[in-house]
Order: sequence, then C-alpha cells, then structure tokens
Amino acid sequence: MSTKGKVIKCKAAIAWELGKPLCIEEVEVAPPKAHEVRIQIIATAVCHTDAHIIHPKSTESVFPVILGHEGAGIVESVGPGVTNFKPGDKVIPLYVPQCRKCKFCLSPLTNICVKLGSLENPLLGQKLMEDKTSRFTCKGKSVYHFLGTSTFSQYTVVSDANLSKIDDDVNLERVCLLGCGFSTGYGAAINTAKVTPGSTCAVFGLGSVGLSALIGCKVAGASRIIAIDINSEKFTKAKGLGATDCLNPRDLQKPIQEVIIEMTNGGVDFAFDCVGGFEVMKAALECTTVGWGSCTLIGVAMQNKELILSPLELLMGRTINGTLFGGWKSADSIPKLVTDYKNKKFNLDALVTSTLPFDKINEALDLILQGKSIRTILTF
Repeated sequence: MSTKGKVIKCKAAIAWELGKPLCIEEVEVAPPKAHEVRIQIIATAVCHTDAHIIHPKSTESVFPVILGHEGAGIVESVGPGVTNFKPGDKVIPLYVPQCRKCKFCLSPLTNICVKLGSLENPLLGQKLMEDKTSRFTCKGKSVYHFLGTSTFSQYTVVSDANLSKIDDDVNLERVCLLGCGFSTGYGAAINTAKVTPGSTCAVFGLGSVGLSALIGCKVAGASRIIAIDINSEKFTKAKGLGATDCLNPRDLQKPIQEVIIEMTNGGVDFAFDCVGGFEVMKAALECTTVGWGSCTLIGVAMQNKELILSPLELLMGRTINGTLFGGWKSADSIPKLVTDYKNKKFNLDALVTSTLPFDKINEALDLILQGKSIRTILTF
C-alpha cells in the first residue's frame, strides 16, 4: 500500500532534554511539502556533534529534537516542485545544503549556502523546515529537526537542497559516512589545506574526522604524516591508514609542538586540529613552519572556544584556515566521492568500528564518548 501523501508512523530516537539518554519513540512523519523529500533512512552513524547537542553544558539545543546527520537512505516520496529526485532513489541527506542560487553557492570560493539558516554557527540553523514548521510529531508534541537532516528516525523529511542522489549499487551502511565525518576530514586536507606531494603533515585527534584527514594527506601525496592523540590504542589504525609517526602528548616531557618542530627541522607544512579547544588549536598552529605553515581548524570543543595568539605567529607567514564539511559543494560533490569510494581511492571500512541495531543508539553514543568507537553504524 502506498504511503505517498500520508502520515507515516515509525521509530525515532528523541532527545527530550539535556544530559539524558535518547528515547526510542513512535513518531508521526508528515508528508513532504513543496521542494521537500521524505526518505526512509537505512543506515545512520553517530557523530560527536550529536553527543555535543545533548551535553549538559550545551547552549545550542532545543527540545524535543531528533538528532542525526550522517545517514543514507531511499526516497519514499517527493513534494510538489521536486524534479531531481524520485521514489526509490538512493540518497544521502546533507547538513550543508546547496541551493545553487545564493551568492555563496554561485561562488567557487566557498561551500557555504544561505540555507544553512545561521551563517555564524551551523548548529543554530535548520531546526525547522523552510516554512518554520516541523514534519515530526510525538505524543501530540511538535519535534524539532536537526541540521536539516534528523537521520535518527526511520523516516525523515528534508529540503531538496539538503540531498544528493547516489548510485543504486552502493552500500548505504558505508557511504552514510560521507554525510559528515569522512567528507569533513578528507576534504580539509584535499580542498581546504590543499596538501601537496612530498609535504609534512600533523593531524591532532584520531577520531573519524582526524583519520579521514590523515587519509586525505596520504591521497594527496604527503611524505610524512604525524598522528597525535592522547589514546595510544588508536595508533595501530592510524599507521594502517598512512601515518608515519604517532605521538601521545601525555608520554612526552615537553609540549607536543616543540617535539614536532624538532622532528621536522622547524615544523610541518600542514597541521589539522580535529579536536577543538584552545590548547590543541594553539599547538596545531605552533607546530607548523614559519614562512608557509598552514593550520586548518576542524574540531569544535564544548568549552574554551577562543583562540588567543600573537600576531607575530601570522606575520611570520603561517596561515589559519577554517573548514565546514571539508569545503565540498555538497550536492555536487557527494556523487563524486561515492565514485571514488567505489574505485577504492579510499577505504571507508577502516572507519567503522561496529554495526548495531538502531535500538542500541545510546550504547553507540557511549562508545564514541569513551573513545572506544571511530564510527558505529546503526541500522533499522
């Protein structure tokens, strides 16, 4: 029986308040309106950003909300005016939209889109659909969307600007990682920093984003890649993906940036902060060489978001970059990344620690917070 135009009742994980586990609930998902698409989510991964939103000290939360932004699924139905998608298409929802009309989308200089909703902090936008209403209801209450995607639901509704069609023959339990973690780290190296062949790199933080940045450095031809993390258990994985050196700051007798400068005769060409927080950002910048060192900031920490530095650090030729979704023009780039994955240009399997049924979503959140998981894939 067709569900087109009808409300769908399904399973979703709802965050009702800060600091509490997600609750598996039955939700009602309304049909898509104009330029919207309703998707059946097949697989979704858990990202640190999802945990960030329900952290007791988060200031970017509204409740109740359905989180999740790293998923893949199949189009169930489309609303009026949708021409690029049809029922049955395999798709990846995009937390960075691409409307192809705003001044940002029309510029080759950025992948930002005005439909992010908040150009100061992407976490503050896309909490409702464009008409300022929600497509989710639970227990008679309207439920907020998250980043325009809300993949922690068996069915979700997204704008057609927040969606990319992909090949029918791909494994959705792997390419869902292209929705955030992999694309962000990999693109930071390839697009934002533009790592050069033969260069030296330092990657701070070896979660999904950091390991993906490491993969990007390797694909770009870096000759030396120094991987840094306070959990030495991650080093075997990092070396398997191309790290030439691994350092745990807690094992060192001097600041990590000083050690890296000594190791590299003055500093690395490229550094990537995939952690966030003042101390790591400062160390990433200071471990780059004077003259041309490039530091790319990717991580966002809950507290201590300021970066305090001396102008001399920049006057001497270092640069700082920021990156959102790895600089990819989202809807245009995802199909190309899928093709690269199919052609084995990079290995997404290496980032998957485990696969769990959706009902175990809180276990998946605990694993990532405890540093025991790179990515856990949840399936419905």
